[in-house]
Amino acid sequence: MSECFKKTDAVTSSSLDPREEYNMDHKRRGMALIFNQKRFDEERFSYRTGTQADRRNLEKSLKDLNFEVKVYDDCTTSAVLKNISEAANADHSDADCFVLVFLSHGEKDHIFTYDDKISIKDITSPFKEEKCKSLIGKPKIFILQACRGEIADDPVVTPCGGESEPELVAEECAIYTLPAGADFIMCYSVAEGHVSFRKADGSWYIQALCEMLQKHGTSLEFTDLLTLVNMMVSKRSANSSDKNIAGKKQIPCFASMLTKQLNFKPKK
Repeated sequence: MSECFKKTDAVTSSSLDPREEYNMDHKRRGMALIFNQKRFDEERFSYRTGTQADRRNLEKSLKDLNFEVKVYDDCTTSAVLKNISEAANADHSDADCFVLVFLSHGEKDHIFTYDDKISIKDITSPFKEEKCKSLIGKPKIFILQACRGEIADDPVVTPCGGESEPELVAEECAIYTLPAGADFIMCYSVAEGHVSFRKADGSWYIQALCEMLQKHGTSLEFTDLLTLVNMMVSKRSANSSDKNIAGKKQIPCFASMLTKQLNFKPKK
């Protein structure tokens, strides 16, 4: 029998516990990095109006869950790589998990920085098991607020009426899902190939995510919470004077490589 298929290598369903959870009893909840890109050099893009509201909302929501939040505004690519490297080389042995958020524009498999762009692979790979040993077996959460294409979803029901939303923007960029590794979860503001909506008081996705974190962050399993976020965003329709946007929809998505239930139970 092939060494790859020995009977002893088999995992039976009876050996799996569907209720098994990640250990959230460490001394610290963990580190949360927020990269917030509002401005870009050489006027490559206009200001991302509303991203400051997203930043404040996320900072509060994550701090309420006991994360140690570090915020970086308008970073260059070299600064992003430096801050990510420092976080990956930090000692996470007494932490439950790790979070990284990126608020920006995107293109294919990259996210834009102040002066250039960075691949999602370069953002996630420093936290893989072979490179960041103190996060082995711990959840690593990546939240990406950026567009993933140029398609705006049409509604399947008649959109609600009302006044145009102030400064509603469809960010027409692209980010494609890339694999990360075991115990990663990739949270995207919109499904691949589609635009993501943002207005003066923040983006649809981050608004919904923060509301659900504040209401259910310590009571719901994280992927269940993300499903509620999907539902919440999907019920919105764009009220805009721009006929190319009016009535359009958005649906977030997440790609989970988690191997256990993830519950942010309250810290004692």
